[in-house]
Amino acid sequence: MKAKGILNKALMSAITDMGHEQIMIIGDVGVPIVRPEQRIDLAIAEDLPTLEQVLRLVMDEMIYERVIVADEQKMYNPKHFAAVEALSKRCKVETMPHADLFSEYIGKAKYIVRTGGFEPWGNVILQAGIDAPKWFQKEGCIVPGYYEERANYKED
Repeated sequence: MKAKGILNKALMSAITDMGHEQIMIIGDVGVPIVRPEQRIDLAIAEDLPTLEQVLRLVMDEMIYERVIVADEQKMYNPKHFAAVEALSKRCKVETMPHADLFSEYIGKAKYIVRTGGFEPWGNVILQAGIDAPKWFQKEGCIVPGYYEERANYKED
């Protein structure tokens, strides 16, 4: 039996199934899910679990290289945006208009995790990455400029 971290089998399987550049969305209770195979439904009741609780657990388990949220989250739900920023230790949080976020990523997502969160513009896009420090530690490897920040990332 697993002792800590994510205990939900479907969610843990999804994280281990993610490949480089694939998309996982940690969504609020209203996140649209296009294909049934995308759905990992954790919602039990209002704010149970919260989006932040699930995001914290997923970010602890998953190697991600991009975090994207709606511009509207930063403007109209700044407390939640600050929480997402605080959790994103591997990279800066990017923003884009809510409509563009949905049109760009909902259909591309490999998995959409539905929480019980009632967060205005609360959805968070995670793009899976590689463990760049391990990949580029090989003798003779040269880190390209666009990977430099990720290659120098240190776990807490």
